[in-house]
Amino acid sequence: MAGAGISTPSGIPDFRSPGSGLYSNLEQYNIPYPEAIFELGYFFVNPKPFFTLAKELYPGNYRPNSAHYFLRLLHDKGLLLRLYTQNIDGLERVAGIPPDRLVEAHGTFATATCTVCQRNFPGEDFRGDVMGDRIPRCPVCTGVVKPDIVFFGEQLPQRFLLHLTDFPMADLLFVIGTSLEVEPFASLAGAVRSSVPRVLINRELVGPFAWQQRHNDVAQLGDVVGGVEKLVELLGWSEEMQTLTQKEKEKLDAKDK
Repeated sequence: MAGAGISTPSGIPDFRSPGSGLYSNLEQYNIPYPEAIFELGYFFVNPKPFFTLAKELYPGNYRPNSAHYFLRLLHDKGLLLRLYTQNIDGLERVAGIPPDRLVEAHGTFATATCTVCQRNFPGEDFRGDVMGDRIPRCPVCTGVVKPDIVFFGEQLPQRFLLHLTDFPMADLLFVIGTSLEVEPFASLAGAVRSSVPRVLINRELVGPFAWQQRHNDVAQLGDVVGGVEKLVELLGWSEEMQTLTQKEKEKLDAKDK
């Protein structure tokens, strides 16, 4: 399970943090409160603030860090049953984790849906609009096209239901960089069998790690990337991790040219 804490080291700004560039960009819209960006009622009246955020987070602006590549390494070694992420930045995909190994619980920019005729589109189709500060429109009915990000009150993606079979099967659960405050995602931490160790890599104790500890819970507190790198070292994977990170960085460099 992963949250925003794995993406902040990549420079992804938190739209709720006063002082962040993104927060100031959004201030010009006089949003009643920051969360309104993710409310459908507000979106239909004024989609501009959401697309300002989308422009910032659209895949291609940021790069994965060691935390993402650690998860990719787990996949390469055949150890990753599934990665449940709360993040909408798509950095798990950029790090090379295949979509079938992912549950993007709060949605993704990789696909988009017309809010009127419900047609589905690849998110890439509207990149030009978003980057050019234009509201994406459906080529068929001209309705506003919304990336498949989960707004407040919307259903989580169908794939989220995979947790019903994934969590009982797991033999180890990593919880990395999340406050475990947003439901129903947060409750997943309690869905593994009681014999299964849970490893928290996070700034502080959260959720059941704080108030319902199990005897086999492990917590590595402090900087998330530092915590992940320490684990990689203990596993004896440092060299592989370095090679993978370097190889992926070169791929992204070539793409950017």
